[in-house]
Amino acid sequence: MAELKTAKSLKSVYVPPLFAGALAGLSVDVALYPLDTLKTRLQSSQGFQKAGGFTGVYRGLLTVATSSMPTTALFFGSYEATKYVCLPLVSPQYAPLVHMFAASIGEVLACLIRVPTEIAKQRKQTFVGSQTRSSISILMNAYRAEGMFRGVYRGFGSTVLRDLPFSFIELPVWELLKTWVRNHRDGEITSIQSALCGSVAGGFAAAVTTPLDLAKTRIMLAEDYTVTRKLRIRPVLTNIYVESGLRGLFAGVTPRMTGFMLGGFVFFGVYDDSKKYIERYLEGR
Repeated sequence: MAELKTAKSLKSVYVPPLFAGALAGLSVDVALYPLDTLKTRLQSSQGFQKAGGFTGVYRGLLTVATSSMPTTALFFGSYEATKYVCLPLVSPQYAPLVHMFAASIGEVLACLIRVPTEIAKQRKQTFVGSQTRSSISILMNAYRAEGMFRGVYRGFGSTVLRDLPFSFIELPVWELLKTWVRNHRDGEITSIQSALCGSVAGGFAAAVTTPLDLAKTRIMLAEDYTVTRKLRIRPVLTNIYVESGLRGLFAGVTPRMTGFMLGGFVFFGVYDDSKKYIERYLEGR
C-alpha cells in the first residue's frame, strides 16, 4: 500500500510538469515567433534590413515548434522534481535559493535541445546561408564543417550563461509574486493571476538579460568557427559597446521584453492551467 502511494506521488510530481510544460512551450513559441524573429534581426551584425527586415518572419517556425515541446517538458520536469526533493530540506526563507537551483538544473538540461534548435532557427531567420536549406541540413553542414561542439553546439556556453541569469530572475520572481497573491487570497491563485505574475517576471528578466542574449546571437550567427573561435561574451559585448555605446548593448530590448511579457502570460497561464487539469485527472477527479 505504501509502495502504491509512493508511486502515485512520484507520478503526480513528474507527469503533470512534463505534459504541461510541453503544451506551454508549444503555445508560446508558435504564438510569439514573429517577435523573436524581429528581435534576432535587430541584433544581427548584418543590420535589420539585410537580415530580412519584416519579410519571412515565420522562417524557422517548424524547427521551433517541433523542439519546444521536449525542451520545455524537460525544463519543467527537472524544475519541479528538484523543488520536490530540495524544498523539504530547507527553511521557508531559503525557498528562493531552491527555485534558483532548480531553474539552473532545468536550464542546463533544456539547452541540450535548445542550442541546436537556436543555431538552425537564427540562421534561417537572418538568411545566413540558409535561403534554400532545411534546419536539418543547416545542422548537418555545421557538424561536417566544425564538428559537434564547435558546430552544432556553437554558443552552448553563452546560451547557458544567458539563460541561467534569466531563470535566476524569472522563476523566483514568478514564485514570489504567486506567494504574494496567495497571501492576499487565502492561499488561492487562479491561472490568470499566475499568468500575470509570469508576464511581469518574464518582462523584467528579459530586459535585464538583453546584453547576454545579444552576445549569444552574435556568436551563433558567426559562420566560421575557425575564424571566430576567439568570440567570447565579454569581448563581443565590449566591441558592441565601443561601436554603439550602452544603446547598442540593449539592441532588440523592446521586442524581447514585449515578447517575454506576452510570452510569460501565455506560457505560465497555459502551464498552470494544464498542470492543474492533469493533476485532477491523475487523482481521478
